[in-house]
Amino acid sequence: MYSRIAQIRLVSSHHEVYEPCDDSFALVDALLADQTNLLEHNPRLCVEVGCGSGYVITSLALMLRQRVPGVYYIATDLNPHAISVTHETLEAHGVHAELIHTDIVSGLEKRLAGMVDVMVVNPPYVPTPDDEVGCDGITSAWAGGENGRRVIDRILPIADVLLSDRGWLYMVTLAANDPSQICRLMRKKGYASRIVVQRSTEEESLLVIKFWRDPDTQLDAKKTITNKTIPERVVESLFSQFCQLPFSRNGGSNS
Repeated sequence: MYSRIAQIRLVSSHHEVYEPCDDSFALVDALLADQTNLLEHNPRLCVEVGCGSGYVITSLALMLRQRVPGVYYIATDLNPHAISVTHETLEAHGVHAELIHTDIVSGLEKRLAGMVDVMVVNPPYVPTPDDEVGCDGITSAWAGGENGRRVIDRILPIADVLLSDRGWLYMVTLAANDPSQICRLMRKKGYASRIVVQRSTEEESLLVIKFWRDPDTQLDAKKTITNKTIPERVVESLFSQFCQLPFSRNGGSNS
């Protein structure tokens, strides 16, 4: 009987690659929680940005492979060691993805524009000095710059270009990233959003948010709004409960 998600004992590792941790598990749990919708969604192209150990992209492929045949998977990472480790993890589970060593999706924008049905991202979200962002090795997995938003703010407009009309984005965020403001930014681009998983540990308060194009939201985005809309107030109230807890992200590439 096939496993529904990647088995930790089969996940490969390298000292310069981020191992599956609370944020990785939260993202996979979000996909599991939304699995019925994912199966009905019948995606053709799934992309992970920052594949790290390969735990997330492998889990997604395992969730879909029996019920949704013919899905094409792509995973990218800035860390070359992560590409090797992800390959080993995929191979150990008997699933496949095209692996590309690049910064986010650099060089792939034209190929993937408007094509991605599911995009999953566990970005570098920890607030750090800006000069740590994108550096070599494992630090690039967690170093998010000011407010942990430097990489996140680069990914959001790229996701808007890559996602198909029915595309979904699942993203891990930290309370310190101001996720309500992230949702407002995406709302201006015509995306609705909801929290799929929220999880607090001793070190951090994590949220996995799902974004999708919504006709009503797209209509609202075209209007000039001087006062906060009800949906915006709802988004803020959802996030107001999350205080900024101490945070750390020990380990390597984004998975």
